[in-house]
Amino acid sequence: MALAAAPFAAYVMDARTGEEIYSRNADTPLNPASLTKMMTLYLAFQDIERGKISLDTLVTVTREAASQPPSKLGLRTGQRIALRYLIRAAAVKSANDCAAAIGIALEGSTEAFAARMTATARAMGMTHTTFRNANGLTLAGHLSSAHDMSILGRHVIYDFPQYYNLFSRRTADAGIATVRSTNRHFLDAYEGADGIKTGYTSAAGFNLVASAQRGNERIIATVFGGTSTADRNAKVAQLLDMGFAHARSNERLRPPTPAPVIEGQGAIVVAGDAGGAAKTVRVNGLVSVSLRPLARSTALAQVDSAVNTDVIASAVAAALEPTPPAAPDGPIGDVAAVVPEPRPADLAVADASPDTATDPTADPATDPNADPTVVADGLIDGSDEDPPVAGDGSTVVAATDPLPPSDATPAAPDLTLAADSPTPSVSGVQQLAATIDTAVPTGAIAPEARPDPAPAAAATGPLMLAASDTTAASAGPEVISRVSTSGGRIWGINVGRYNSRFEAEKALLRIALNESGILDGSLRKVMQKPGGYDADFMGLDRDTADLACRRLQARGTTCFMLGTEG
Repeated sequence: MALAAAPFAAYVMDARTGEEIYSRNADTPLNPASLTKMMTLYLAFQDIERGKISLDTLVTVTREAASQPPSKLGLRTGQRIALRYLIRAAAVKSANDCAAAIGIALEGSTEAFAARMTATARAMGMTHTTFRNANGLTLAGHLSSAHDMSILGRHVIYDFPQYYNLFSRRTADAGIATVRSTNRHFLDAYEGADGIKTGYTSAAGFNLVASAQRGNERIIATVFGGTSTADRNAKVAQLLDMGFAHARSNERLRPPTPAPVIEGQGAIVVAGDAGGAAKTVRVNGLVSVSLRPLARSTALAQVDSAVNTDVIASAVAAALEPTPPAAPDGPIGDVAAVVPEPRPADLAVADASPDTATDPTADPATDPNADPTVVADGLIDGSDEDPPVAGDGSTVVAATDPLPPSDATPAAPDLTLAADSPTPSVSGVQQLAATIDTAVPTGAIAPEARPDPAPAAAATGPLMLAASDTTAASAGPEVISRVSTSGGRIWGINVGRYNSRFEAEKALLRIALNESGILDGSLRKVMQKPGGYDADFMGLDRDTADLACRRLQARGTTCFMLGTEG
């Protein structure tokens, strides 16, 4: 049974400046799930740095904290455990019991800690966020947005770089168990990824705030409402790719101003003037209503659209026009057309196109390295990873050697004790693109050489001559089989013309995210034309292109097909 669709939202920012690159429903208050724990950890880092508590402080676990549902470390009521282990389990495993224990230890109760979380969010500029607990389990009024969580992720990165390495660990020693990261699949798959936090509840869907750094560029991308772990990770990868494509490499870093320390019920303590008393500022303004967008209908709207044949004819002619190889456009350059020599008049032609093109994409169900897709059955709210195997909800793996902190973000010496094992370098995410199968079927038999008197023996291009008996050459016309090298994926769709390349790319990304089920594997391509920039999806078969256009037209998006039956 598939997971019911949760409201979808996305946001991309240049982390160095906080500037927006992409936004969709980004200011709609939604369920943040375990993304909440970024704020819990941020406040813990604040109190450690100002000396209110230390990493070695023994925290006594309350009944409330121990009773939290999975994902959890398995704390027991009355147990005493060092704060450092609670922080590691909350950051790496997304342990709900540990996050609750941190909040109660810092402010005495979940309610007081949630008030401090909300006040700190306001100070950061998170205007669509209200916290009700420390771990993100679904609770009325506990809301945030993709934009706000991107702001929080940026503060975590730049306000506490000495602790940020926690979010890139694949495993961590949590004192009573070694825990695995809920984000390990994305960290291993995307080049430069080093955090930050996953989240899942049935109300929220699959959420992720991710950050990646390549050279001098750092991008943050946030997704709310993914339908599975794999779906969420794929969307975030696309958003990060878009961010890096448009980020300026020489941009100067302008880190955010750290949030002030909040005391008690939303009181901000600020230093007074010389010789004067300190001032206390009260913060309010809670978000209580989620303005959710309506879920998109899964039924395909059947629309019979009138087609302007003149427009299609001109579009097909433009699509088939050869492109000079010296000026490729888009992420994959156009392939120059190969024109075969004229066919002799006495030769008959028979189609021998394969029924289907070879799919170069590995099947997630059989690929051991694929990110597992978790469906609703058996999945527990708040569990950001695969279902736990231990009775207490924790996943125990073998202890490992210490993991040194990254050069860019050195860890505090007392936090990296009993840290994690070194992790191999990650590979880049392959760009989604249509792949043309150019291999001749393995069962094909090479043709015999034609007799010298036949001048057409040197035919080139995609023509394959069928083997024949030389003594029967004069008995009748020779049959030539044309083997398709594209598997029929020679169609595309145009979804509009835009004033700039960036606008066209944003439109393509938006449509790819909306229609990932039907456009998966297609090539997003922007073509510069005299009147603007055409946004095209290429590498489709005719039926898929027709279906995609009808779906888009039903939603009010301009679309027409590009291609030929050739």
